[in-house]
Amino acid sequence: MSGTGRLLVISGPSGVGKGTVIKKLQSIDENFTLSVSVTSREPREGEIEGVHYFFKSKIEFMKMVEDGQLIEWDNYLDNYYGSSRLFVNELLSKGKDVVFDITFKGAFELKKNYSESILVFLVPPSFDELRERLRIRGTESNEIIEKRLSEAKREMNYIDRFDYFVINDNVMDSAEMVRSIILAEKCKVKSDSYLNAILGRR
Repeated sequence: MSGTGRLLVISGPSGVGKGTVIKKLQSIDENFTLSVSVTSREPREGEIEGVHYFFKSKIEFMKMVEDGQLIEWDNYLDNYYGSSRLFVNELLSKGKDVVFDITFKGAFELKKNYSESILVFLVPPSFDELRERLRIRGTESNEIIEKRLSEAKREMNYIDRFDYFVINDNVMDSAEMVRSIILAEKCKVKSDSYLNAILGRR
């Protein structure tokens, strides 16, 4: 990879606030760019090609998989989602920090393909708080909320496969902490990004 950009995955259970933290992160640092995923599902009203998703048929999507054009992909609710290697590499070459909101499977696949990618697990202050956040959304029944909480507890078992965790008690604090993680990663001596640029190494 060229440039000084980093790959950042924000993951965690449903309702923990991943999207909100990512938006706040982008508002305090314009260098963070959300990765636009490729999907096989049909566009929803108001969705724009290249802005919300890159829309492909299932045949086109699987052709991209076969040709190695995706750095990670997964199947969710009978539709495929993935990240374009070309799109991501173009952002990295411009020095952008690319943020992913993807499944655990996608996160681990990304880490396998890009070992320097940074995986951050967003944790709720408590499961009672997570239940309340899901309830306030008002989009699901109590039965579905309890299923999501059960799934969240299962997902917590994956936390040791992540590089960092951040407790999302306050959105601004969480976004600042994630930004600090990226800055610290870039300042590691073993990281060749800035140091090589300063020393003129190739």
